[in-house]
Amino acid sequence: MPPYAGPPVASRQGDASSPLRLLAYLALAITLIVLDDRGGWLSRLRSQATVLVQPVWALAGLPGRLGSSVKDNAASHNQLVAENRELRNQLLLANARLTRLQTAALDNAQLRELLNVAERSGLDVQLAPILDIDLDPVRQRLVLDAGSREGVHVGQAVIDAGGLMGQVIAVTPAHSTVLLLTDPDHAVPVTVARNGVRLIVYGRGDTLELRDIPLSAGVEVGDEIVTSGLGGRFPSGFPVGTITRLRPDDTHAFLVGDLQPAAQLDRGRDVLLLRAVPALALGTAAETAATPATGAVPATGRAAVPAATAAGTAVKTARPDVAPPPAAPSSRAAAEPRP
Repeated sequence: MPPYAGPPVASRQGDASSPLRLLAYLALAITLIVLDDRGGWLSRLRSQATVLVQPVWALAGLPGRLGSSVKDNAASHNQLVAENRELRNQLLLANARLTRLQTAALDNAQLRELLNVAERSGLDVQLAPILDIDLDPVRQRLVLDAGSREGVHVGQAVIDAGGLMGQVIAVTPAHSTVLLLTDPDHAVPVTVARNGVRLIVYGRGDTLELRDIPLSAGVEVGDEIVTSGLGGRFPSGFPVGTITRLRPDDTHAFLVGDLQPAAQLDRGRDVLLLRAVPALALGTAAETAATPATGAVPATGRAAVPAATAAGTAVKTARPDVAPPPAAPSSRAAAEPRP
């Protein structure tokens, strides 16, 4: 035995059993394969095992599914937010267009009414847009986007589809100012359409008022008041308002009436300017001018309202810059006899 050789190594017991264990496993596998091929019971066992293991697979895949769901939800949320913003903008734009269309429809309806009034009455009128409005309780005026360059002049009557609105009191080359009927400085000679009684309508800031109504005149609530044509400033027959209330004055010798204006003084975007006063109104003005109380009336038809009517009713002068003075009791007594 060579000197470098070590002592003999004893064989281990495990080394001999390893081939036997391998052979046993191989035999078992072959047996299982044959049994599964012949009876198919191993397939059923695998199916049952799959059912049992499926919750474990679902739990193992839960983090991945949660991540995908969060990602999809985030993308869907952002998309919905963007779509919602776009739809909101489209809705606002559609509402704005609808509002403009409604406004245009109202303007067209108003213009149609104005044109119909002009055609039915056969008047020479001029359409003028409203540029500004001043509805202070003591100052009721409009500014029109039409001036002397468009032929507007002081004294022109202003109407709308409802009736009389006022008169032009100031004119510049580009604009003109209209004194409304409700201005405290305005007075209009009128007549009751039902019985022809001549009266005077005064402005009271936001309403109209009839003064010095004789008790025997037969004026009633609901009567329509129209222009009488006296003075030549306003043509006769234009609606002024409707009597809504009658009450006695301080002396209890006359009545005072509240009127609802026929014209839409607080709305609308256009008005009509009368270019010429009908010949009938001018003739009536000339006859009124012949009375001693009024003096002569200019031929242009721009005379102020006469101070007294043919029937003797007290009448105030309609000057745009001077407030009408209140009637004295003596003048009232001279105007209409007591019943």
